[in-house]
Amino acid sequence: MLKNYLKIAFRNLRKYKFISFINLLGLTIGLTCCLLILAYILNELSYDRYNKNADNIYRVTRSFNNQDGVVSLNLSTIAPAFGPYLLTDFPDIKRMTRLYQNGTTAVRYGEKIFNEQEVFFGDENLFDVFTQKIISGNPKTALAEPFSIMMTDETAKKYFGNDDPMNKTVRMMNLFNLKVTGIYKPFPANSHIHPSIIISFNTLNDTAVYGAENLRTSWGNNSFFTYLLLPENYPAKSMVAQFPAFVDRHMPHANYNGKDPSKFTKLGLQKLTDIHLRSHTDYEAEPNGDISRVYIFSVIALFILLIACINYMNLSTARSTLRAKEIGIRKVVGAQKKELIAQFLSESVLICWFSLIAAILLTWLTLPWLSKISGQEIFISSLFKWQIVVPLFLSPFVVGILSGIYPAIFMSSFQPIKTLKGLFKASGGVSFRKVLVVSQFAISIVLIITTAIVFQQLHYMQNKSLGFDKERMVIIPYNTSISKNYTAFRDALLRDASFKGVSCSSRVPTIRLLDNMGASTLSGDSLRPVTTDIKYIAVDYDFVPTYGLKIVSGRNFSRDYGTDTSNYILNEAAIKALGWNKDNAVGKDFKYGGRQGHIIGVVNDFHFESLHQQIVPMVMVMFPPSINQFNFVSAKIAGGNLQASLNHLETTWRKILPEEPYEFNFLDERFTKLYQSEQKQGTIFVTFACVAIFIASLGLFGLSAFTITQRVKEIGVRKVLGANVGSIVMLLSKEFLKLVLIASVIAFVIAAIVMNNWLNDFAYRINIYLQWWVFILAGVLAALIALVTVSFQAIKAATANPVKSLRSE
Repeated sequence: MLKNYLKIAFRNLRKYKFISFINLLGLTIGLTCCLLILAYILNELSYDRYNKNADNIYRVTRSFNNQDGVVSLNLSTIAPAFGPYLLTDFPDIKRMTRLYQNGTTAVRYGEKIFNEQEVFFGDENLFDVFTQKIISGNPKTALAEPFSIMMTDETAKKYFGNDDPMNKTVRMMNLFNLKVTGIYKPFPANSHIHPSIIISFNTLNDTAVYGAENLRTSWGNNSFFTYLLLPENYPAKSMVAQFPAFVDRHMPHANYNGKDPSKFTKLGLQKLTDIHLRSHTDYEAEPNGDISRVYIFSVIALFILLIACINYMNLSTARSTLRAKEIGIRKVVGAQKKELIAQFLSESVLICWFSLIAAILLTWLTLPWLSKISGQEIFISSLFKWQIVVPLFLSPFVVGILSGIYPAIFMSSFQPIKTLKGLFKASGGVSFRKVLVVSQFAISIVLIITTAIVFQQLHYMQNKSLGFDKERMVIIPYNTSISKNYTAFRDALLRDASFKGVSCSSRVPTIRLLDNMGASTLSGDSLRPVTTDIKYIAVDYDFVPTYGLKIVSGRNFSRDYGTDTSNYILNEAAIKALGWNKDNAVGKDFKYGGRQGHIIGVVNDFHFESLHQQIVPMVMVMFPPSINQFNFVSAKIAGGNLQASLNHLETTWRKILPEEPYEFNFLDERFTKLYQSEQKQGTIFVTFACVAIFIASLGLFGLSAFTITQRVKEIGVRKVLGANVGSIVMLLSKEFLKLVLIASVIAFVIAAIVMNNWLNDFAYRINIYLQWWVFILAGVLAALIALVTVSFQAIKAATANPVKSLRSE
């Protein structure tokens, strides 16, 4: 019986080649989209699971709040003093290991010198917690001794070529030498962290590097990623519940005016496998993904597959009249309804099998494209795990039955007498098929609108005035070597008229403002701490003019005033938060980080961070020359020959700082990178929106073919009575345009709700209701596509000879 079903199924596929091809194409594209999105989702969910103890590793986090309980800062790092106390107070902890990110680090070997970005200090038991392939050296002892270093094989090859790197010495930041004691394979792409160089944590004990006393007593330098390996099935929540008492037991109460520290700062635990998708702290080692994006793409995959299934239903019912006599004859010779249903379902399952095979091939061909636009390494092998292969094997049966059950029941209900006499008219279920088409186009229009809104928001962020000019601003890493030669370097640059300004600072725009040292203002006769959280950046005399910031009140820092290293400039947001205004703020007493001075100026509010964040209260601080807080040099290039200016910059650098690697980037490029995630999301949306509208058009093609087939005689009568082709085309198209109009209204409501929620993630955003034209344009675009699709069938019917359609009357 099954063999007979398959034989007839193959025969029908060959007989109705065009409709079979459209069915196959729609399902193939739908399944391909599903497989691509599935591969992306599996990759997102796989982060850090390569670790043998992934389910038992937790990261310690720290948050800060004011006395009202409002959280002002949430970090994935903690202070170094916490680590040893965690081990002594919680004996259930099997291992505690730490990583300290060093930032841009100049590394030299012989004549080779590079700026390394992923340099970390790591505890000697790091590889007891994290699973990593070690190529050379002993993972248990390689990081035991001070001034020892491990690196990836790729990094080692960069410095040593084909030579054995073990026991060779490299120089770090031109300050100290490090001996290579181990080589390891790079951390997998699906890791939340990717150290290319790991220096032994014990190196930090040296006072010239950090100092053992600072490691033991520092509660404020929250720069240490701290990981705990806990026993199997350990109740992590019970440990978190003990953290407030732990904090109060060890942290100095004097830092919080004698109050319990736990009222102002809290520790938490974060599962290692949750970091990539569920961690959104104010500081991360690398940009993370987002679980909401996984949900969004999952829904898109299901919608596209649903559209493809709807297509099959519409196209199968569209050709039902072509098979009416076949069904009648089968019933006359004894075929039962269930046998006919089995026959039609076997055809749909067969098509789904062909579609799945084609979809796997198409997925393999298009995965490099998805990897490129998502910025991830996605391989088709992720789909070949048994947990995926089994559902994949069953999918043709599930999809085939879902898409084929309605046409099968519909066609098996034909009455043989009417079909054999030619009196058959398949009018049943028209309303249901219209609902399906409305659903298809509603989904497609929603995708078009969401794509347009994403790009509108991107355009808004990239073009919004930031309060300063980000164009032609060159950013260079600042280090100890530059500190010794900075004045000569700055003056040499400014001797070229193409440079408008040069300054140095602790942070530059695009970097999160996280540093806060506590502010106090005059209240009565004494200075009292304020509840306002005011972030700071360390600047020099030239920062304000170099960035073109506007002093709205008071003055800038000046070399003419020797006391300016204890004075402050605040932004308008800080002045407002303190309850002042720009006219009465200048001259007020102000204490910050234990240093008392006066407010000498107020600058305009400007966007230092991404437009995801509100402009925060900020203070600009000038430290005495003995305190080096700078991390970046900013050089503003005037108009003219940009390349000539960059050549002058490089020449000056190599002349004054020949021992330092030359590296720079542009500030506008840094801002563009802030929105890479949204850019990639928008690109993926565009692709799938186009796919959805294409598949929906195939479905509309099927319904229009079905409907027009039922109205052939009506069209013949109209032509005999004098109707022209245009009027007939309009008559036939009008009904389908009504469906698109209904779909548009439904889509407008859904898209408005969804995208309004999405835009809530941005502190500065477009007004979705002012983008009404996007909604109208999406509806018009869908209507035009529908009109073109339907017109193909309508014109064909309108130009047919009416004699052929009326001769049986």
